[in-house]
Amino acid sequence: MSEHSEYSERDVHREVTELQGKSATAARLFDIRRIIGGLFVIYGVIVTIAGITASDADIDKAEGVNINLWTGLGMLALGLFFLTWLWLRPTPPPVDPTQLPE
Repeated sequence: MSEHSEYSERDVHREVTELQGKSATAARLFDIRRIIGGLFVIYGVIVTIAGITASDADIDKAEGVNINLWTGLGMLALGLFFLTWLWLRPTPPPVDPTQLPE
């Protein structure tokens, strides 16, 4: 065996622990609730602004309903719901397999 392929059990354990930590951070960062909530909030703001600035002609096309305003507010509400859900119930940290009861 060469010097580069010799790892102690402690080195392997440390490396696995670091990878688990990075994986947990990535899982929290890319939680689908954060992505969906963020996109709905961003698009909701854009569509709400379009609804606020809608002309009478645009509203008449939708038979008197300011569809952009109502759709934008709905998107904002849904996005805030997802972000609130994420805040109230965050992704649990991973369980360390070395600390599981036998």
